[in-house]
Amino acid sequence: MTSRRKHYLIDMDGVLVSGRKLIPGADRFIERLKANGSEWLVLTNNPLYTPRDLSYRLHTIGLDIPAERIFTSGLATARFLHSQRPNGKAFVIGESGLTGPIHDVGYVMTDHEPDYVVLGETHMYNVEAITKAVRLVAAGARFIATNPDPTGPSESGIVPACGAMAALIEKATGVTPFFVGKPNPLMMRLALNYIGVHSEETVMVGDRMDTDIVAGVQTGMSTVLVLTGVTKETDVARFPYRPSRIVASVADIEP
Repeated sequence: MTSRRKHYLIDMDGVLVSGRKLIPGADRFIERLKANGSEWLVLTNNPLYTPRDLSYRLHTIGLDIPAERIFTSGLATARFLHSQRPNGKAFVIGESGLTGPIHDVGYVMTDHEPDYVVLGETHMYNVEAITKAVRLVAAGARFIATNPDPTGPSESGIVPACGAMAALIEKATGVTPFFVGKPNPLMMRLALNYIGVHSEETVMVGDRMDTDIVAGVQTGMSTVLVLTGVTKETDVARFPYRPSRIVASVADIEP
């Protein structure tokens, strides 16, 4: 009996790239996916950049991934907003990777009685904007955040990220944000719908037990942990769930 072809959701940072460098063998893995005819999608919690921006950045280091094969927490957030309250209003803190998709689903961006405050990543958080977000949430706006990551990398070291800023707003208002990105299974469901596949036929490939693997497990997917990113093999035993497989890198995965 021939086994059914598997489809793939693939985390980007720590799986395909490390900083601005290609992880050895990632390019060959992507080419094998293309040759195999599997459906596949690259996922990232980073909402800074549009899929087109990311596609170009990846191309410069040797990864040929079309924009339509990239799904960000910014895209997921826009789709979630549209499903909950079509053609609504939002006060948005973020860059084009978030503001563009929210515009595209028909939202108006305003600080006048918005339905939502949407917090994403930005190159430089502005105290005035965060203060405005606090006041709007305190006044009743629903609080959405793209991803729970507390810090992110930069060339000079770690920087505060969406999760840290969300914690500040939560502390000031008492309102807990709804995070759309991983490990929320919602992002996985939106990604599966985006490429039209079922969770039982799909593998989640990631480098973090606490975001990628747990999201895959909760969505009913097979999971592969690669050891080229955050989680080390010795860390796995500390978690109450396990990946289906552990491999050194994506170079070891045969679709």
